[in-house]
Amino acid sequence: MKKRESISTIMTDSLVTVNLNDDLRKVKDIFAKGKFRHLPVMDGEKLVGMVSKNDIMRLSFGQVFDNQGDADEAVLDMLSIDQIMTHNITSIDVNATVKDAAEIFVSSKFHSLPVMQDGKVVGIVTSTDIIKYMLDQY
Repeated sequence: MKKRESISTIMTDSLVTVNLNDDLRKVKDIFAKGKFRHLPVMDGEKLVGMVSKNDIMRLSFGQVFDNQGDADEAVLDMLSIDQIMTHNITSIDVNATVKDAAEIFVSSKFHSLPVMQDGKVVGIVTSTDIIKYMLDQY
């Protein structure tokens, strides 16, 4: 197993982000069309939070009650990204190792880390990326 593998080798660098002022319908559509579960939230060039597919799913009544699609849409119109996103997020430097990221995931309750370089988001790494990396070692 490679012990000092850079996080940059497993991170996703074709980043999809949302703006703090985007509406939740846009976020829901991005999750519906994409194969990812976490989106960095930007205010201009500044990372201000993370929103997950689970954050959006928690707003849905559809799985609890039949025929509640209109209620789901109303909730999306009433709330903002700022109200549902995770604010004080942990990030990781692009020069960190896979082991560094794994240690953060083991000691936390979240499953994604924005990867930063010189104060800018350059990628995202998830707990799934770590697991895939580990599987590739065998």
